[in-house]
Amino acid sequence: MQNLLPKEFYEKHDTITLSKLLLGCTLIHESLEGRTAGIIVETEAYLKDDPACHAYRKKSARNAPMFENAGITYVYLIYGMHHCVNIVSGGEGVGEAVLIRALEPTEGIELMQKRRKTNDLKNLCSGPGKLVQAMGITLDFNFLPLYSEDFYCIERKNHNFSIVTTTRIGITQGADLPYRFYIDGNKFVSRK
Repeated sequence: MQNLLPKEFYEKHDTITLSKLLLGCTLIHESLEGRTAGIIVETEAYLKDDPACHAYRKKSARNAPMFENAGITYVYLIYGMHHCVNIVSGGEGVGEAVLIRALEPTEGIELMQKRRKTNDLKNLCSGPGKLVQAMGITLDFNFLPLYSEDFYCIERKNHNFSIVTTTRIGITQGADLPYRFYIDGNKFVSRK
């Protein structure tokens, strides 16, 4: 796997920095149905002292992956219907993660369209629930290292973009914290 982001990449950066460094990287899932991939264009950081963070109160069965080593995948169900994928950050026992909010689809677009039941390219991965569905990510990905054989990230090919820093969306607690990051001008971002 060429230019794979190794375990050490996730371990050496704090959550905010990692949220920004993941922008422009490509998330890849090699499944039996085929390969799907997309450039990460939007992320959100969730820190241990942040009331919107699932690990804010204490460790539970649901949020247990957040307390693993950096680079582990944390998938959870939201609103009883959508899954979201996060990359654990901050190190073992810390309880922090980066939510992947949007991707720019690059490979396996027909498979993504089939999974999402839409041909609208902009609508395939422009939100955390959408991208999980398009990429074929399930709860089975919990605790999976993001540097595994079938699910991984590769480093940025393009470094020539500006990053917008703003407040997170879709939450009530900690909504004023500037922990959302996206590639300026990218049409696949969930919301401007």
